[in-house]
Amino acid sequence: MLEMAKWISFPEDRGFEGLLFRKRFRTDREVRSAVLQITAHGCYEARLNGARVGEFVFAPGCTSLRRVQVQTYDVTKELQKDNCLDVLLSKGWFKGRISWRGNHDYPDMLPCILAQLQLTYADGGREILGTDGTWEAHPSRVRFTDFYDGEIYDATFSEEEWVPAVERDYSRTGLVAQQGPEVREQERLRPIRMIRTPKGETVVDFGQNLTGYFTVRVNARAGDRVSFSFAEELDSDGNFYTENYRAAKARFEYICREGEQEYTPKLAFWGYRYIRVDAFPGCVDRDSITAVAVHSELRRTGWLRSSSPLLNQLFQNIIWGQKGNFLDIPTDCPQRDERMGWTGDAEVFCKTAAYNYDVEAFFDKWLTDLRLDQTPDGGIPHVIPQLWDHSTTSAAWGDAAVIVPWQMYLAYGDRRLLARQYPSMKGYLEYIRTHTTTKDLWTGCPHFGDWLAMDGPVGDCKGATRMDFIASAFYAYSTSLVIRIGDILGRKTEKYRRLYERIVRAFRKTYPEYTTQTECVLALRFGLATDPGKTAAQLADMIRKNGNRLQTGFVGTPHLLHVLSDNGYTELAYTLLLQENFPSWLYSVKRGATTIWEHWDGRNEKGEFWSASMNSFNHYAFGSVADWVYEVACGIRPVEEKPGFAQVVVEPHPTAQLDELEAIYDSRHGRIRSRWYRRDGTVRYEITVPVRATLVIEGKEYRVERGTYLF
Repeated sequence: MLEMAKWISFPEDRGFEGLLFRKRFRTDREVRSAVLQITAHGCYEARLNGARVGEFVFAPGCTSLRRVQVQTYDVTKELQKDNCLDVLLSKGWFKGRISWRGNHDYPDMLPCILAQLQLTYADGGREILGTDGTWEAHPSRVRFTDFYDGEIYDATFSEEEWVPAVERDYSRTGLVAQQGPEVREQERLRPIRMIRTPKGETVVDFGQNLTGYFTVRVNARAGDRVSFSFAEELDSDGNFYTENYRAAKARFEYICREGEQEYTPKLAFWGYRYIRVDAFPGCVDRDSITAVAVHSELRRTGWLRSSSPLLNQLFQNIIWGQKGNFLDIPTDCPQRDERMGWTGDAEVFCKTAAYNYDVEAFFDKWLTDLRLDQTPDGGIPHVIPQLWDHSTTSAAWGDAAVIVPWQMYLAYGDRRLLARQYPSMKGYLEYIRTHTTTKDLWTGCPHFGDWLAMDGPVGDCKGATRMDFIASAFYAYSTSLVIRIGDILGRKTEKYRRLYERIVRAFRKTYPEYTTQTECVLALRFGLATDPGKTAAQLADMIRKNGNRLQTGFVGTPHLLHVLSDNGYTELAYTLLLQENFPSWLYSVKRGATTIWEHWDGRNEKGEFWSASMNSFNHYAFGSVADWVYEVACGIRPVEEKPGFAQVVVEPHPTAQLDELEAIYDSRHGRIRSRWYRRDGTVRYEITVPVRATLVIEGKEYRVERGTYLF
């Protein structure tokens, strides 16, 4: 791959400048086709004769440092007689501030590109132009660019003094064809209002927290400046609030040329709803700025709709949270100095993600990086790709190695993903076995706990659920999945069956009682409770005594409503879903949220913010509740023996607390629709299935073929 090209870089490290590489060439013969293959250590934007090559934003994407994706573009239509191929390069994920914590495999490697253009002529001849020392290099008009800190662009900067690019003998190991979906521009949003804050600042409100950049239009004199800052929230006084961005400067500056001009940032993105106009020549108005939402190219497959406006807004918030955080990797948040592929966030949300969008290729790429970055002893780093030096493993976070492939199998039915990841899963179980202080349990290690649960001390993040309880419960669950997956693949699983039996016995002996909502939830969900009926009643009593409100965090929340409905408390599950008082999903909606908050109390009832040290307002984890709406409230779920929705069960569970609820899911086999609504004192059901299905209506089973059914 790219055999005729050499890595090229600038002669020296230019800090955070955008670097421009150029190749001029002439084609005197008729060209039948022109194909560009290109990649980079860094992020690039390629242009041929001024036209952007492809739609991939932030190419070549974020991967393990052990590999780099190569993109292939057909550029035949852009070719002329005299040609100029430009490649703009930034440090991106490779060596930007976003990876500063990383233990880099390549400490001395400069940002660089590798490319070759293959020309096929009408007479059958071929020519290949590869990157080499004949290319020229120059600092670009992008004077500064970094994912955390933003971008500075100088339209007056002269690009005249070119120097030869330097050939580098960097390793070519790890070059792979593009695996994941491309990141692209998706939607454009106009401002909904212009605000004059109490401090006298001009703020543009787009009405939606989003991830991406913008286009700015201005009529200016040469040297005039445009300067923006970004925020998700206004404070309780209505002023611009940026403290939760932490050390990310998240700024933009544009130095104007003469006349009317338009600019869209090249290699930086922000998470924001509001833009503060710090400098702008002339009058800024709603026509001056357009927001550009950016995320991975994913096909929408799921829709939820109800008779409750607040619930509908929650559904929209979940969608926007997924869009904003599925930017090549499943990031935790898009705005502050983080934006990492946290394993715990991906693990709790992956099932909901697979209902909302077709994410098979997205997670296929990410799981490849998880396997590559897994430590030799089987541990799973906290973030994947491992751009940070987090080599320790936490329960529920590391379990993404098992749970995410399993959920992708149920959603899409591809055994090949299970087979590829199976050694990684076994390695993870081996890591637990060799890193515990108690045989057949997981004890004595640091963990994140029930992250952001409400039952811990004020200001604490880990909640009150015992760490070893969580770790041992997930040890049991992941072992049970390895057994099921091994059986599907035809592998020997006797060792894991014996291990699972020992874990369950040890767990029940060590933890005969449960002290938190999450402990009840995990014991029930993972089949560890000795008396499920008693444990479910205890959980229901805990919730009611807490004013029909949850206390769970990242670990307990994804399973909470499932456990209640599985054990006869579906109405209580609906009560939690529709709860408007703090803490609840609809509390943030009533506070004006347009995405999912990181904290239940990201902003309290007084309008005060949680600590700025960790308070994202676009964090999708608690949006995992949507999979309960799809699977239980509307009743759409796959059949494990016929994965990928080759067969379907639809068992809706209506409630008197709503007048109507509908779910639509476009499976690989066609559209599944489940709607129930109230009319004339009865509940009516409308169900469409594209394959053989089992419909369960108020306890009665119906075996049906494809079609639409009314009850």
